[in-house]
Amino acid sequence: MAASVLLIVGEQKKLLDEICTRSMALKPGSDSRDLGPVIDAQARDRIIDYINKAEADGHKILVDGRSWAKKNTKGFWVGPTVILFSDPKHPGMTDEIFGPVLSVYICKDREEAITIENNNPYGNAACIYTTTGENAEWFSKRFSAGMIGVNVGVPVPREPFSFGGINRSKFGDCDITGDGGIEFWTYRKKVTTKWASPEKKTWMD
Repeated sequence: MAASVLLIVGEQKKLLDEICTRSMALKPGSDSRDLGPVIDAQARDRIIDYINKAEADGHKILVDGRSWAKKNTKGFWVGPTVILFSDPKHPGMTDEIFGPVLSVYICKDREEAITIENNNPYGNAACIYTTTGENAEWFSKRFSAGMIGVNVGVPVPREPFSFGGINRSKFGDCDITGDGGIEFWTYRKKVTTKWASPEKKTWMD
């Protein structure tokens, strides 16, 4: 549920500066406010490859976490990384990197933003950050995702409602909580009977 792509509608320098400042303030460690290591060397190398490719292709590395891999020899570390992309179709924008990398793209308008969002084949969750109700409603109606957040970064609904996505983020026929969970664990048996006397005909004969 960690958001990996940020689409900014129009220039939002203050927002982007704040994201970079907070990212650079993170420290390696296991406390609640720290950033932990990735799971193994293969994951570390794969994440760093995405950063290297983005840089080689001319995109801006605003916060570079590759130095963590050199400084921390115990464990597999990649520091927080923020990349500003100029191409929304770059692998760093379309692939799930599964690492501490935030891919950022500045859209000219909300129509471009929703087109990029809905072109992604997955649809677990999508969020809109806004102070305007009209924008929140516009995006909520158009997001192609199973869980929507408005100013909520991890839009997992509370227990009575279903957790699950759509498109390629859906597995099986049901969600795993809420009514979907009840359906998943329900064993339905249907019995159809007919008790007419043998000598009598009915419309079912």
